[in-house]
Amino acid sequence: RFSLLLLNLEEYYFEQHTANHIINKDCKDERKFRGSLKICSQSIIFEPDDNIQPIIKIPLRDCSSIKAPEDNEANNPFTRNTPGGISVVCSQVFLIKERNVIAPYKTVRGRTEHLFQLDVAWKVGDVVQTLHQLYRASCLDKMGDQAAMITAILQSRLARTSFDKYRFQSISETLHMECKAEMVTPLVTNPGHVCVSDANLYFQPLNGYPKPVVQITLQNVRRIYKRRHGLMPLGLEVFCTENDLCSDIYLKFYNCQDRDEVYRLIAKYIENHIAEHTAESYVLQWQRGHISNYQYLLHLNNLADRSCNDLSQYPVFPWIIADYSSSVLDLTKPETFRDLSKPIGALNKERLDRLVKRYQEMPEPKFMYGSHYSSPGYVLFYLVRVAPEYMLCLQNGKFDHADRMFNSIAETWKNCLDGATDFKELIPEFYENDSSFLVNSLKLDLGKRQGGKMVEDVELPPWASGPDDFLQKCQEALESPYVSEHLHEWIDIIFGYKQKGSEAVTAHNVFHPLTYEGGVDLNSIMDPNEKVALLTQILEFGQTPKQLFTTPHPQRKIQKLKSLSRTSSHSTSIAESPVSPNEESFEDLTEESITLAWNNIAKLKLDTQCKIHKEAITGIAVTCNGSSVFTTSQDSTLKMFSRDSKTIQRSVSFSNMALSSCLILPGDTTVISSSWDNHIYFYSIAFGRQQDVLLGHDDAVSKICWHDGRLFSASWDSTVKVWHCVPGETLSNKKHHFELLAHLEHDVSVNTMDVNAANTILASGTKEGTISVWDVTTATVLHQLPHHSGTVFHAAFSPDSRHLLSTGEDCCFKVIDVQTGMLVSSVTTEEPQRCFKWDGNTILSGSQTGELLVWDLLGGKVTEKIKGHTGAVTSMWMNEQCNSVITGGEDKQIMFWKLQY
Repeated sequence: RFSLLLLNLEEYYFEQHTANHIINKDCKDERKFRGSLKICSQSIIFEPDDNIQPIIKIPLRDCSSIKAPEDNEANNPFTRNTPGGISVVCSQVFLIKERNVIAPYKTVRGRTEHLFQLDVAWKVGDVVQTLHQLYRASCLDKMGDQAAMITAILQSRLARTSFDKYRFQSISETLHMECKAEMVTPLVTNPGHVCVSDANLYFQPLNGYPKPVVQITLQNVRRIYKRRHGLMPLGLEVFCTENDLCSDIYLKFYNCQDRDEVYRLIAKYIENHIAEHTAESYVLQWQRGHISNYQYLLHLNNLADRSCNDLSQYPVFPWIIADYSSSVLDLTKPETFRDLSKPIGALNKERLDRLVKRYQEMPEPKFMYGSHYSSPGYVLFYLVRVAPEYMLCLQNGKFDHADRMFNSIAETWKNCLDGATDFKELIPEFYENDSSFLVNSLKLDLGKRQGGKMVEDVELPPWASGPDDFLQKCQEALESPYVSEHLHEWIDIIFGYKQKGSEAVTAHNVFHPLTYEGGVDLNSIMDPNEKVALLTQILEFGQTPKQLFTTPHPQRKIQKLKSLSRTSSHSTSIAESPVSPNEESFEDLTEESITLAWNNIAKLKLDTQCKIHKEAITGIAVTCNGSSVFTTSQDSTLKMFSRDSKTIQRSVSFSNMALSSCLILPGDTTVISSSWDNHIYFYSIAFGRQQDVLLGHDDAVSKICWHDGRLFSASWDSTVKVWHCVPGETLSNKKHHFELLAHLEHDVSVNTMDVNAANTILASGTKEGTISVWDVTTATVLHQLPHHSGTVFHAAFSPDSRHLLSTGEDCCFKVIDVQTGMLVSSVTTEEPQRCFKWDGNTILSGSQTGELLVWDLLGGKVTEKIKGHTGAVTSMWMNEQCNSVITGGEDKQIMFWKLQY
């Protein structure tokens, strides 16, 4: 029945002794109760073995006398046949869990004497000495002085003990480090010793509670997170499952060095050494629909230091539904939903106007809201029916007033809209499967409301048939198209760029300065009393999550479902088909075949290989029918290779400088090549000769693209140029006409570029690692992102143009959201990847060592390695169906690959 929740906040449980509690000593009705005497930093607790009897809690500050027999032999009631006795006289005592019922503590006031007889009599002297020490601490006037003295006692105890090596799982284990720490659970910390061996993480509580040692096998660890605990970077949370809500252990260290060393030792055992994910590693997965809105919010909470073990930083979830009165919940109507672009406090305009007026008149430091959207009190407000002991611990042994309890969903929502000081959001439990927090299954006496009604189960809205149905509908609402398209707005407010600064003021999202990370430096406060008071205030008030994003968060766009049914058999006639076989359905079928190809891209097999150049291959272009392959090389030649006869049919040299890329114009009549001699050459396939030349740049031309009659050229002269190109007629005397439409200036040499499908956005990558995203129509830069260190080798838009993938000599793949410029994924590679093709989820890349690698971008890992060139893969071409690939390499070869499935 005993738990650490019976202690006061910030109180420690030191030791326990088997003892008898003797009532009415030497009287006819003398009674003796066997049990356990617990010595705590602010109280003495006796837990009887008999569950009917109440647990007795005696606050040390209310004691007037703590004695052992030898203190006063003549008058002590234990002197006759009662060795090992301790007498405690106090003015107040709490009776807890009488008849084993969880209920508000019963207070007995007035002078009472309690006699405890220890089984081990010789320990009495030590116990009394400890109690006298703790009593002196509890009698100090100032909280800071009390805390300092108790901390000194605790540290002394920890210094006199060490981890018991006999607790190792195996005698062959090697000790890596040992240090002092505290295990953190909601409202409670438990001091002890942490030990890391080559196989396990151990925590041994100083008091042996709840068990002598907590052991975690390092091989089972999936993720670890550094945590901010009590505003200090001292926490470490360890997860052995992929379930983000509950961890296996949360430790708080006494210094940052110990925390970081334990982190380093554990991180070595985690697959791929990715100990801690970044927010960006989940954005792309969420945007692409690979993780749900619920999972994404859990990940963000986790990354923002929110933990179920810390009620002042409990995971925060949004109110989603705004309709709690209809008999049917309609998730197709926008008015069913709360406005996710505003904080709770800004949803009611009348209330907001009053708050803004007060804010404007307020002296610095200003804040709009006098309470937070997440605090220990709010969390337990929702969870009191399943966690009543936590509520009793937080509120000094009392439940809240019955009318202030979580009585009704609709009432709570209304109060959040209208209440002068109520701005709370929800907790994850509203979007999970366990509805027990809505039901008073423990039959708790939570009080009687003003109308005489007892507080029982939470009253649900009319559209919910029961607690499980309520949660099911909340889940459906959270995952609905409306929320998917607007959730990024709420993320901006809670975790993003509207959390702080001028954006927060504009969004009416300003809370007390102390609630923000970095709002106060505890180390700079020298007065221990001021420090304790400040810390208590912050922990009880609630904390704003760590800011994860400083730019607008990308939107999630869920692709519309295909109208053509895929479940019908192939024999379905056209008349029976849900959609006539028009152009759209053919597009759908093509899209499906492309998806199938990418799902099987790891099954690429080498078909043919030919050495056709004298230097590395730099570009590959193929005619529409696939029969002719054009390649450029650093050997300065453009070659035409017949796929059927596997022979070189033409070899052209425009100058003695290297060629850098090539492409074929629509109609398969002209090949364009870019050169290091600053020129762009037009070669007529029909006439077999150079048709035209464009001196476009002042340095080597590194890459060319063609879209809708426009030529895009990138150069080492630090520019990208956009040309309107009117092709020459087939007669040999007609030249191309070039008109410069745009001149995009960069700071350094441009090495690569790509243009989106709509011909409106251009991305460029420089030799110094900057990715620039340009609006082609206005020739203005939208985003300039220093994402790589060293040269950007290749950059390309996803098929839907929403994302841009780049790779560079820094051995990194980076994905950015084109609309916002936010980095949404980053994958580290063992070696540089020189070129690639991708479908938005999977990458086929050519590596520095010649292999073709298949990457699961969302999982951040290689799924297949295919042996290819000797030396770097420098160029890659893929057909529209994505089932045929040609690569060129430093080994002067081209390789033809086919999908075989």
